[in-house]
Amino acid sequence: MGRCAIQLVTGPAGSGKSTYCQTMQEHGLTLGRNRRRFHVVNLDPAEHFKYDVAFDIRDLISVDDVMEELQLGPNGGLVYCMEYLLENMDWLQENLDNFDDDEYLILDCPGQIELYTHIPVMNKIIDQLKLWGYLDKMVSVFVVDATFVTEPAKFISGSLLALSAMISLQLPHVNVLSKCDLVEEASMERVLEMESALQLWDVLGDGEGSALSMFHELRPKKSARSEEEDKLVRKRQERERKWNRLTVAICSLLDDYSMVGFIPLNINDEDSISHVMLTTDHAIQYGEDNEVRGMDFDDGDGFGADE
Repeated sequence: MGRCAIQLVTGPAGSGKSTYCQTMQEHGLTLGRNRRRFHVVNLDPAEHFKYDVAFDIRDLISVDDVMEELQLGPNGGLVYCMEYLLENMDWLQENLDNFDDDEYLILDCPGQIELYTHIPVMNKIIDQLKLWGYLDKMVSVFVVDATFVTEPAKFISGSLLALSAMISLQLPHVNVLSKCDLVEEASMERVLEMESALQLWDVLGDGEGSALSMFHELRPKKSARSEEEDKLVRKRQERERKWNRLTVAICSLLDDYSMVGFIPLNINDEDSISHVMLTTDHAIQYGEDNEVRGMDFDDGDGFGADE
């Protein structure tokens, strides 16, 4: 049996990963002759979702059970669950082996950033998947809330998280801006059209906190301030200068890599959803070698006949 295509959906908690999975699953059934069935897998032991699940990690272990039995908090319970999965990868392998090589799985992964940074749990899971033959069949999708674009500092932070995940997971990588239907389109496009992170900070940054102002001396303006007030002003300006230097360094890091870009996703726009789907397909050349075949549906959903 061949290996199915796998999409790992990651991103901060609350960024809309489960909604993304549900949207892709529903969209696949509306593509006429090209309709597809996305099998969505829940790998978040604390997740509550609305999509049709192919298999669920909570059948193996759940955060609620761990918290109750081991008296751990939510984050500690989640880490324990993922480490437990790592020790019982045969469960995951048995479930994956049920899918043919022309099928497509979307893995809804946990949102705790610790799992992708200083705790190497997800890296080890991906390494095992590679050993099973999925090396050229996996793509990582990092989901960031589009409301981040309303504030340059948040958007730069989200970009840095996306870069960190891309480097850590070492997979073909696609960054998606979710919840675009909640953000003014003109404001979002203005940010996405910026040529660099430094330009973004210079143009939309917080006045004195912009990158260009860092290269000029910040001197207190002459006024009738008291000596004590002057000291406070100088301290504030010095603090801003230090934070500004850090921001410029982060922006320069993003510009140096030149590998962080985002695809907007509006779940109310079919063209937007299709664009995201085609981009992830292209990342792993999904479907290029597959034979065209009809899809059989057992649930009586009426998709078996052409309209």
